[in-house]
Amino acid sequence: MANYLLLEGTMFIDRKIELDLLEQRYRSNQAELFVLYGRRRVGKTELLRAFCTDKPHIFFIATLSGDSEQLATFSQQVYGFTHAEAPSGFTFPSWEAAFQALVELPMQPKPIIVLDEFTYLISGNKAIPSILQKVWDEKLKNTHIMLVLCGSYIGMMETEVLGYQAPLYGRRTASTLLRPMDLASSALFFPGYSAEEKFITWAVVGGMPYYLRTFQDRQDIFSNIRQHILDAQSGTLFNEPRLLLMEELREPRNYFSILRAIAQGRTRLNEIAQGAGIGNVTTVARYLDILQQMRLITRRVPATETQPEKSKKGIYQIDDHFLRFWFRYVHPNQSSLDLGLADAILQQRIKPDLDHFVAIAFEEAAITFTGRQAQAGELDFFPERIGGWWNRDAEIDVLAINHSEKIALVGECKWTIHPVGTSVLDALKQKVEILTKDHELKKVQFALFARNGFTADLVDRSKSEGIHLYTVDSLVNQG
Repeated sequence: MANYLLLEGTMFIDRKIELDLLEQRYRSNQAELFVLYGRRRVGKTELLRAFCTDKPHIFFIATLSGDSEQLATFSQQVYGFTHAEAPSGFTFPSWEAAFQALVELPMQPKPIIVLDEFTYLISGNKAIPSILQKVWDEKLKNTHIMLVLCGSYIGMMETEVLGYQAPLYGRRTASTLLRPMDLASSALFFPGYSAEEKFITWAVVGGMPYYLRTFQDRQDIFSNIRQHILDAQSGTLFNEPRLLLMEELREPRNYFSILRAIAQGRTRLNEIAQGAGIGNVTTVARYLDILQQMRLITRRVPATETQPEKSKKGIYQIDDHFLRFWFRYVHPNQSSLDLGLADAILQQRIKPDLDHFVAIAFEEAAITFTGRQAQAGELDFFPERIGGWWNRDAEIDVLAINHSEKIALVGECKWTIHPVGTSVLDALKQKVEILTKDHELKKVQFALFARNGFTADLVDRSKSEGIHLYTVDSLVNQG
């Protein structure tokens, strides 16, 4: 279950697994080189501040200023670790000298040195990874220091720090990619909301802590959307995706076209190429690969595919909920929003369509929920793959399947205001007949996921037929 931690007067929510990993490395009897990376706004700095709060540490946050200025700032922090204050204008003569000075720090208790936004340092001085590698190999690895390298540019961190060709390759003692918060953790930001409201909020802003903190459960969801996303003048999140992509990508306009095409329902490669209008399929595929590396989109294939990477049935979807929302409702209506027509966009574009939008996230949450059940041993078989399934004739929202044992669990998701009845179960069973034509199954279990519960008839049938019934509350409160 997610946990709380009071940090500098604010509530730090969850990240227990990551904090436990950092604590485990901190308690080791050796030097540690820990690499933490992830997208902007995912909460890396806040996580590290929570970790460092009761330990001796230097917390250096790199900026886009010049290399000499960065060196001076870092030098003063290192000097100030063991002195009351650094002399005015003090700086080490080089980065090598600054890193070597870390050897002189008191090693009991273990000091933590955080180099946050490490990719900014590399941008200002390409030699820094090599310099750090040299000092690590010669001196630092023989101390009891904990050095944490943290960065937001996932691609650069993976090539310049973690990659096989990188100078620091093989030196890290642990690393983790910090991912957005899951549904249960995201829901903790909104104690005043109902389970349904918590789910809708997660479907709109996703699991990025910065976005979650922007919304307030003192207001209803539509008021939050109007104030924080649609207001061109003061909306905190109005320009957020634009800033994210312009900062990380060389040709943001082309990526914008691709993401907008996907958000509008063009999910296959050729459809995206036609919708984006930026070149041939090969060109678009290259852009899609980069967006996947950035963890912004996912290529999905039916759960029955045994070689997913070779499947021709792949479809693309935007992984980040807020990007999905922004490219569906904000980007296409940019001109109207700039003219101050936020209320009209909310009433005419968003409100009539939002249930359809949220339904996609409901299916994703059901798939994740099923995966968690498998991990907890709550399924009576071990699934080899979990996802959705589709062909030309039918689509199943949730499929957990074990090919060798020929057993599966199938699920249907209904984000409707009416309770789900027996007709939905009957329709799902018909889809299973289509599924079993291509994939022999000896045993099939059924699960239904509903926004607003189930009819009495369906509840009765579920008891006699062993059907699993789950509501949005089941998904939100899974810990």
